[in-house]
Amino acid sequence: MQFYDVAKILTTHGLNGEVKVQVITDFPEDRFETGVKLKLKNSEQVLTVKAGRLFKQFWLVQFEEITSIDQAEKLRGQILVISEEDQQELPEGFYYYHDILGCQVLDQESGEKIGKIVEIETPGANDIWLVKEDNGKEFWLPYIDQVVKKVDIAEKKVYVELMEGLRDED
Repeated sequence: MQFYDVAKILTTHGLNGEVKVQVITDFPEDRFETGVKLKLKNSEQVLTVKAGRLFKQFWLVQFEEITSIDQAEKLRGQILVISEEDQQELPEGFYYYHDILGCQVLDQESGEKIGKIVEIETPGANDIWLVKEDNGKEFWLPYIDQVVKKVDIAEKKVYVELMEGLRDED
């Protein structure tokens, strides 16, 4: 079974076992909802969310199984994961990061291979995808309709129409 990272436990918060987590998912509201089961990466331990709330740029999460600061301290640095079968269906035009990473980027018109998506960032209005070319050069590709024309997850291919200036062609 495949598992995907959703958060990293940073530190404890308070005395009752609550932890502060750094989110690694697009859907923290769903992942930290009461009753959701999350697994610790590289462990068989499953934790059930008792409560979760936004706190600055982090989330504070209380698990049913963790009731003291001493228990919570042992979780510091651990990664929380969710199974592939527990992932929700996404609306059309939305993708999980793990589906986009590694996709080949091709010119829509010529079919020429441009590179591979190696990183995703979310700086604001839209995601940007870091494309690494075969020659080692990299450039950021905005995930907007004017640029990304088709995403084929099954084939791991993204077809684009590059705007002038996006790619250093020297």
